[in-house]
Amino acid sequence: MLRAFLLTSAAACAFVFASSAGATIVPQKGIAGVSIGMSQGKVRSLLGKPSSVKHGSNDFGKYTIYRYPGLQVSFQGNSSITNMSTTRKSERTASGVGVGSTETQLKAGVKGLTCKTESGFRHCYLGKFLAGRRVTDFVIKSGKVSRVDVGVVID
Repeated sequence: MLRAFLLTSAAACAFVFASSAGATIVPQKGIAGVSIGMSQGKVRSLLGKPSSVKHGSNDFGKYTIYRYPGLQVSFQGNSSITNMSTTRKSERTASGVGVGSTETQLKAGVKGLTCKTESGFRHCYLGKFLAGRRVTDFVIKSGKVSRVDVGVVID
């Protein structure tokens, strides 16, 4: 009896951990297991070698962008993650929404969203577009999520 209980408990725990592992979009925090504020070294240890790396400079200083298939990780200032962007259909929130979800599904799955069309651009987002604040932005094209960004507003 005790053995059956332990096996059942272990199976239930495995299911819970597997479910949370599938929640790879964590609004206001990260995507694909990486989070805002992580170092370049930590990202490489978690995601492996990027498909490509871009170094550059803009009005805010030097930056590095790691590109993986369907995923881009940006380091404005070159020290830690400031933005992530995915077009992968496999990346989902804990409620199961992500790229390919309809706007209706998105609104049901992510509470507190603001949805707007601005200059012909439709998106739903969490947070405020103010310097230093975190924002999770779901880009909507043809009624479905086409990209998800999680990052810190720079300007």
